[in-house]
Amino acid sequence: MYAWQFSKALHVAKQNGWTRFVSMQDHYNLLYREDKREMMPLCADAGIGVLPWSPLARGRLTRPWDTETPRTHTDIYGNALYASHIDADKRIVDAVASVAAARGVPRAQVALAWVAQKAVVTAPIVGASKPQHLEDAVAALALNLTAAEIAQLEAPYVPHAIVGHS
Repeated sequence: MYAWQFSKALHVAKQNGWTRFVSMQDHYNLLYREDKREMMPLCADAGIGVLPWSPLARGRLTRPWDTETPRTHTDIYGNALYASHIDADKRIVDAVASVAAARGVPRAQVALAWVAQKAVVTAPIVGASKPQHLEDAVAALALNLTAAEIAQLEAPYVPHAIVGHS
């Protein structure tokens, strides 16, 4: 949903005395940050909780760029989400690997810590299918990235086409 659409929905709910929206599920991670421009400021201003989905970019932030998994062969929707800007995205994945290696932690913890440290984020939606996934999500809450590490992770990003809604 675009921010202007959500703003209209908030207005209509208020105008009609309907229950106010209290949260927004955004597609937001190190590889896709387009909601940062409009939706995140709207949510912050309106006091709306932000619950990013796919904070690990469907696992792309947790492993070397060229690693193939069963999901990379079957996830048509996920592959479409991250089909553009492959060179920049690869540099981001490499930056996650570098920070994780320097910290001695799994890549997932770095990527989740980055999302969790964003002031507007209430809590990321973490799809834990293994005990280690849950352990990494909890550990990420205690991992405080430095300003230099955040800059290193964010620097390679280039704007992406809007995906996931129309």
